[in-house]
This record gives sequence, C-alpha cells and structure tokens, in this order.
Amino acid sequence: MIGVCEALVYAGRAGVDPEKLVAVISKGAAGCWTLDNLAPRIIKGDDEPGFMVDHFVKDLGIALDECEQMGIKLHGLELADRLYKQLQTLGHGQSGTQALIHAIEQLSA
Repeated sequence: MIGVCEALVYAGRAGVDPEKLVAVISKGAAGCWTLDNLAPRIIKGDDEPGFMVDHFVKDLGIALDECEQMGIKLHGLELADRLYKQLQTLGHGQSGTQALIHAIEQLSA
C-alpha cells in the first residue's frame, strides 16, 4: 500500500495520468491485488473501508508486540505502523486502508 500510494503521489506531482500509471505498472512484475482493486479507489477519492484503518493499526500493534517478544526489529512494519497512526490523527480511522494516500500526501508536502 505504501508503494502504491507513493507512486500515485509521485505521478500527480510529475503530471502523469494516475490511471495510465496504474494500467502500465499493473501489467508488469509489480502487478498486484492492491493495484487492481485499491488504486482505482484511491484515484476516485473513495476511502470507504474494505478493511478499516483502526483495525489495521490494532493488527500492526499485535505484530509489533510479537516482534518485541521475539527480540526482532522489522523496520518496514514499524514504518507502516507510524504511517497508519498518522492517518488516524488525520481523522481516517474509520476509512479503508487505501486512505493511506492522505498521510503520504501530507508527509510529502
């Protein structure tokens, strides 16, 4: 989700049509469910939940607690946790996980 949102922010700033970007990327090795299903919703501004941010942050917390107990540090997991908590502070706790675009946009300003 982070990669998709960052690609869309980059495309917007570079003047690239986001729908064309998704169409091209999804046909190659980077093709994935997120590009096919959530990127179009992001482009339309559709933040309706399939899976809510609040639930995802809870799950990330469980994973981080397990990592702490195991004595391992997963930096990508920590980054996702920080970004989604930022999204909550923006008032998107009840939004779908694709609303991450809002935090990425704010942090990239």
